[in-house]
Amino acid sequence: MDKATVKEKARHELRNYAFVSGYLFVCFAVLWFYETTWSGDTEVMANLAAVAVKALVLGKFILLGEAVGVGNRSQAPHLLGSIVGKSLQFLVLLILLTVAEEVLVGWYHGVSFSQTLAEFEQHTVVQMLAKCLLALLILLPLIATKEFSRTLGPGKLRGLLLGSRADPG
Repeated sequence: MDKATVKEKARHELRNYAFVSGYLFVCFAVLWFYETTWSGDTEVMANLAAVAVKALVLGKFILLGEAVGVGNRSQAPHLLGSIVGKSLQFLVLLILLTVAEEVLVGWYHGVSFSQTLAEFEQHTVVQMLAKCLLALLILLPLIATKEFSRTLGPGKLRGLLLGSRADPG
């Protein structure tokens, strides 16, 4: 494989990771800010660091999902169906990988599998559903942006959003 191609691919993947993780960080930081305004939490920096780590981990999970083709098999007849279908598939992937991550982190820290599951059981079904719906609302614009970019072609969406318009009106 050509070194320039490897370098370009690595640059593209790193840029994609930065975009996804940055987007997730902004979303999670806003949610964290909202929650702290109600709870009066004063651990600002420690919580922002946790928000950043969570964004980086979930960003990597999304890139892994893209690498293995999550959402590529759905044959929606229109762009909206593709966006919704991929978002739902990525939501399921993130749920599964987050649970696996929690189990592995618990195991690493000497917490048994049953204790880790007990922590999940502390939340009501409504609370878990609310978190899933919130995650879906975060995923929809991310997936939509990626789908619009893929549909328009390389660099077109960025040009539309950041470049100058040839036709002013």
